[in-house]
Amino acid sequence: MELRKIQRTRGGTFFVTLPKEWALRNGLTKGSVVYTSITSNGRLIIDPRYDLRHKPLSITIRPSPYLGREIIGKYLLGYDTIRISAKDRITIEQRERVKGTVSKLIGLEIIEEDHANIIIQCLLQPGALPPEKILRREYLISSSMLRDSMTAILQGDAQLARSVIARDNEVDRLYFLVVRILRTIIQNPSLSEKLEVSPIDCLDYRLTASLVESVGDQASQIAEHAIELEGIGLPQRVITALRSLHGIVNEAYEDAVTAFFSRSISLAESVRDREEKTKALCEEAESSCAGLSPEAYQRVVSVISLIGRVYDHSVDISDLTIPRRGKGIIQESEGEPSLL
Repeated sequence: MELRKIQRTRGGTFFVTLPKEWALRNGLTKGSVVYTSITSNGRLIIDPRYDLRHKPLSITIRPSPYLGREIIGKYLLGYDTIRISAKDRITIEQRERVKGTVSKLIGLEIIEEDHANIIIQCLLQPGALPPEKILRREYLISSSMLRDSMTAILQGDAQLARSVIARDNEVDRLYFLVVRILRTIIQNPSLSEKLEVSPIDCLDYRLTASLVESVGDQASQIAEHAIELEGIGLPQRVITALRSLHGIVNEAYEDAVTAFFSRSISLAESVRDREEKTKALCEEAESSCAGLSPEAYQRVVSVISLIGRVYDHSVDISDLTIPRRGKGIIQESEGEPSLL
């Protein structure tokens, strides 16, 4: 750490000199333009990489047993062009793996290929996709999956359950897109300013997106149990208990995400306040399973456990709610805006 004294011109302007080694290392000379920004905690950031335009990133990778994972990794790191290049030729299996991976990632397209090369390009512009908008879409899909998976359980609707499982792919695609954009924002201060998303916001969005994606996974697993329970009629006592449990958890999930976006501390606290009631309903639902066949008992108890995890994720999301900051004062937003 180096201390520097603030100086002032006759006109009243404050200034401080920059470290010479730092300036030379970043190629700064007289007349160079740097990017300055003030963080929420009052710090001043000086960034020598001032450029309002997004600089395309390219990378070349070799085919390997982990080809799909490598493509996803480069996508999440913000690469715009990914070239798969083989020494001899790319096999049919490798091409299918590339196509399958590309289909899971929003904005990626194969634009060119020959016997030894495949070029993939991301056609999305980061500045045109606010992370909040994508996260809202991810939540809406996962929320509908949760409702429909429980309807499939209660009504024995295997077809509806299969549609829930199919929607899980879209939640995953949106999750990957959120992570890509957030990483791009962190590396580009000008984009952060344009989208009004701070580095701390990026961390909160990343954690929330992961929890929302996990809720989609829970809903998909509930749907799988619904398919296996097809033709096995559940007693009314079990249906009633599951409906009550789902009702409070679904409401907690919606309130948690609403609190996160609206920055409402009171609404966030109300999610945690439902813990005792949720535990009691879980125990009640498990007790109602007495007398079921071993297979049905095991599956219904698993469903109850999955619903409980959704509540836990809702609490985690609500814990990420931070108050909105005004001019030197922490303020809670007025009202509880709807996600819809």
